[in-house]
Amino acid sequence: MSEWVNTTLGEFVGLQRGHDLPSGQRVSGPVPVVGSGGVTGWHNESKASGPGITIGRAANLGVPTLVEQDFWPLNTTLYVTDFRGNNVRFTYHLFQVLDLAGFNSGSVQPMLNRNYISSFPIVVPKRPEQDAIAAVLGALDDKIAVNERIADTSEKLALNLASPVRWQARARVEEVCVLRREQVSPRDVSEELVDHYSLPAFDAGRTPERVAPEAIKSGKFSVTEPAVLLSKLNPEIPRAWDVTPDSSGPSLASTEFLVLVPRGTLTSHELWAVVRQQAFFDDLASRVTGTSKSHQRVRPAEVMATEIVDPRQFGEAGGQIRNLCATAALARHESQTLAALRDTLLPQLMSGRLRVKDAEKIVEDAT
Repeated sequence: MSEWVNTTLGEFVGLQRGHDLPSGQRVSGPVPVVGSGGVTGWHNESKASGPGITIGRAANLGVPTLVEQDFWPLNTTLYVTDFRGNNVRFTYHLFQVLDLAGFNSGSVQPMLNRNYISSFPIVVPKRPEQDAIAAVLGALDDKIAVNERIADTSEKLALNLASPVRWQARARVEEVCVLRREQVSPRDVSEELVDHYSLPAFDAGRTPERVAPEAIKSGKFSVTEPAVLLSKLNPEIPRAWDVTPDSSGPSLASTEFLVLVPRGTLTSHELWAVVRQQAFFDDLASRVTGTSKSHQRVRPAEVMATEIVDPRQFGEAGGQIRNLCATAALARHESQTLAALRDTLLPQLMSGRLRVKDAEKIVEDAT
């Protein structure tokens, strides 16, 4: 730790409040508009040069967003105006481990004040060590990004192979899969941890949350075999999740999902490829009930009666779809493992408890 120095956040980087930009004043363009939760839209003009960092000011207090290109930071953020010779990615990771939520200066709603946090004490290494730490963590981030591109590309190819324009035969959903309704009360689960398939988990990257049963407040559907989880809530948002439950523990799914298990020799991959088609979700969206735009649902019986491309006709294309979906699943699983490793290494590297050389060996063995 001899190369590390004691300083303050205000001495380490310069921060400034973001700029107002009401949605009605935005002009479509290539510049990301960044709020306290990340990118919220696009504009044709920037206020800050990239790469840059914002942190939540009016929500998600202190939570950072790394922006690679020129951007417009909204007034719900603080953004770095001067890195003062420090490594940008190291600075981003530093904000990830700092707990700034306690500097809330708002009386009614949360608010992070730049002046309040400027005296926050930190211990940081000099630039060469910053570069080395950023490189180790960046290697994991880069591999995760590659895996996400592989997964996205594989799934797009699978969907193209199952496109309605390629196939004539149609079938009702109920002809090619079974709707499972078995429910489990979390309080009846004896295992210490369960995989929880929820809508927020889907939206956050299609990774189930591994949580203690007591953290789940209501009954959930049991998922015991490969299935497609199809959201019945707001079907204009295409949520179809091709899942294979982990055999090491229970898997539970939100009751906002329909648990669809393929019939016969079909796999969840071909089933996913036909129900994930945009035309299918457009059809479901025309059948919704509910007065609130944010809580419109489609009835299970109507889902099961809706026509889709019949995956039983795929033949050789079915094998290609299975391979592509398996590739996507493998890439996402590896990303989950690497993300867990990164999150384990992050606080140790940023505190100096773990030497860079040791972390490099760990990353090399993992990748």
